[in-house]
Amino acid sequence: MRLHQLISSLLNIQVTGKVSDTEITGIEYDSRKVIKNSVFVAIKGFRQDGHNFILDAIDKGAIAVILENNELIPEVIFDHSGVAKILVQDSREALAIVSSKFFEDPSKKLKLFGITGTNGKTTTAFFLKNILEEAGNKTGLIGTIANYIGNEKTDSTLTTPESNDLNKLFLKMHEAGCENVVMEVSSHSLVLKRVFGLAFNGGIFTNITPEHLDFHKEFGNYLNAKKILFDSLDDKAFALYNTDDIHSADMIKDCKAEKSGYGTSSNAEFKMENIVYDIHGTTVDVIYKNNIYNLTTSLVGEFNAYNACAAFAAAVLSGINVELALSGVRKAPQVPGRFEIFGNGKRKVIIDYSHTPDSLEKALMVIRKLTGTGKKIITVFGCGGNRDALKRPLMGKIAANLSDEVIITSDNPRDEDPYSIIEQIKSGIDKNNYRVIENREEAIHDAIEKAGTNYVLLIAGKGHEEYQEISGKRTHFSDREVAQKYFHL
Repeated sequence: MRLHQLISSLLNIQVTGKVSDTEITGIEYDSRKVIKNSVFVAIKGFRQDGHNFILDAIDKGAIAVILENNELIPEVIFDHSGVAKILVQDSREALAIVSSKFFEDPSKKLKLFGITGTNGKTTTAFFLKNILEEAGNKTGLIGTIANYIGNEKTDSTLTTPESNDLNKLFLKMHEAGCENVVMEVSSHSLVLKRVFGLAFNGGIFTNITPEHLDFHKEFGNYLNAKKILFDSLDDKAFALYNTDDIHSADMIKDCKAEKSGYGTSSNAEFKMENIVYDIHGTTVDVIYKNNIYNLTTSLVGEFNAYNACAAFAAAVLSGINVELALSGVRKAPQVPGRFEIFGNGKRKVIIDYSHTPDSLEKALMVIRKLTGTGKKIITVFGCGGNRDALKRPLMGKIAANLSDEVIITSDNPRDEDPYSIIEQIKSGIDKNNYRVIENREEAIHDAIEKAGTNYVLLIAGKGHEEYQEISGKRTHFSDREVAQKYFHL
């Protein structure tokens, strides 16, 4: 592809310098990846501004630079280097447009399902992927735990990748024979236009509670970020929403897609009744068009009834046979780190990604219902550094109120002082049932060794993650591996 072809879809641009007719070798937003004859797009990141690396990109052989800040680099640099300067109003939007163009609009060759919400995105995505594959459709998945091209797993560093990486991945999925892609759509990705221009066949809203306020500042901004997905749907798509979430009406009020609700409320098109769960799994009756369907899954908890119902409803709305959808839910495997249970006699350990007040409360309420008064509940948890600090005392209060014993520890303190984070967690606790063990492995070991023989241990926060980030350095760490090490399984 030539440069003039690549930028033909960009609007309101100013082009100066030489527009070379040389074949473009790639689109890059990371100057370290620039090679000869590639196009560099300068975007503003969380910690770095790509405009500061334009000279590096030029030195490495970029054929053109797309930028939105016209003040940093003198015009003479572009004149002398023979590199085209393409000034746009929004570099992130431009990156999404040219990436799609360069990779030949791969998302349009796939059926795309976007899932957004505070909790439940990952499990719902895994349910839906399993249903689609049960129906014989090879399916890609993009999300928090990993990215999948059918059964091929690749590492994931962002819940929703940057638009350039996303389009490259879509192309790989298409070339590998995938017909569908199920993807978690984060609030960050919507605000930062990583999914700009994608034509989703369906959007799914799970729920929303305050989260990522370090980035969004206010809950209203967070809600409006999620809403972008539904505002972008056209009238050929479907919008599926949780009728039991009070913010659903705001989420879909401007949506042009065909709207359907799921939940226990009477106005839900997919009405949930008779939610039952135990240590072995969950069942729920779903009433749809006057028929009753019994959803059964080995995943445990009321929240998994909602996740299963959302996936079932999305599949049915997309044209999947109901029996295949039921079978896909029933056969769905355990999602790594999502209320993952293992045990030894009367001792049970649950690994869960609950890292928000809402998800921690729901996990502990499920455990309390499962155990009754016969078992002691011990919770080991911490809060991540460089993230929303407002939730720390809330999570401390929830853990102390719903557990018999709490051990507060570290969970990716990143660049923050771990003891400062712990003090903020403690500020929300008004009971005397907690201890502090900052080292996470020691905290898990202590909980297992001193708990006795009749308990449930919840290790919350990290779930599937296999690292601990301290002072900006990542080292290998897995809650599951550590628990199994001391649990003697």
